[in-house]
Amino acid sequence: MKHLLKMSDLSTEEIIEILNLADQLKYELKHNIPHPHLKGKTLGMIFQKASTRTRVSFETGMYQLGGYPLFLSSNDLQIGRGEPVQDTARVLSRYLDGIMIRTFEQKEVENLAEYGNIPIINGLTDYAHPCQVLADLMTIREYKNSFDGLKMCFIGDGNNMANSLIVGGLKVGMNVSVACPESYRPADDVMEFAKKYDCFTITDSPAEAAKNADVLITDVWASMGQESEAEKRRKAFKGYQINDEIMALAKPDAMVMHCLPAHREEEITAKVFEEHSAEIFEEAENRLHAQKAVMVKLMAD
Repeated sequence: MKHLLKMSDLSTEEIIEILNLADQLKYELKHNIPHPHLKGKTLGMIFQKASTRTRVSFETGMYQLGGYPLFLSSNDLQIGRGEPVQDTARVLSRYLDGIMIRTFEQKEVENLAEYGNIPIINGLTDYAHPCQVLADLMTIREYKNSFDGLKMCFIGDGNNMANSLIVGGLKVGMNVSVACPESYRPADDVMEFAKKYDCFTITDSPAEAAKNADVLITDVWASMGQESEAEKRRKAFKGYQINDEIMALAKPDAMVMHCLPAHREEEITAKVFEEHSAEIFEEAENRLHAQKAVMVKLMAD
């Protein structure tokens, strides 16, 4: 494991190792046990997309690990003024011990990894959101104790979250069902990957996908950068909502998760959100612990 660019880069064993370490780091933090695994290390954090959870969790996590987080907005870098990403990668590799980047194109993350010689962490692209999905898997295991026999259902846009949840969920052995409109399906390579698994289904029916689910997950209908499509997407995703009717089809003890921010009464009702706020905000907290585990795996000596 040299980088974390997308979920398909990780083996099942590597995912479980990250989750086990995240559990350990969470326990140590709760019990005031110091863990300065990255003392003297510096993480550069490149943001071409704004963020709440990604910035705060990485910055706090790096501090708790004894390292130094360096925030770099696109306004602060020549990359925002046309410098090729390969030049930026080679320069920053001489200053930093690792880079986290939150951007639009997956190719930018891949190029940083290709031309740099330090670990690269994908903090989000339009294609993948591996850090969020590691936190999601951590939360599912906390609540359900194991992945064995679980059915995970995603309802909504076949976006970066769907892409990463499909791969991550299948790799740890869950049944995965996805409901999204025909024209908003997950990426082609993700669909090819999922075809190898008998425990994967995709449908345009939220009710079908949610039947007997142990975990229900959704995301906003229009992600950052898609604001101009918001009205078109509202029409396309009408009915793709986690609500009481959908919850009635899932198992009685089903949990609900959302990567946030949530648009209540669009992809999820306010009622269902508040009823499941405990697991949703535990999921948000687990970004901190899962990302710390990734940084330790990639950057510790």
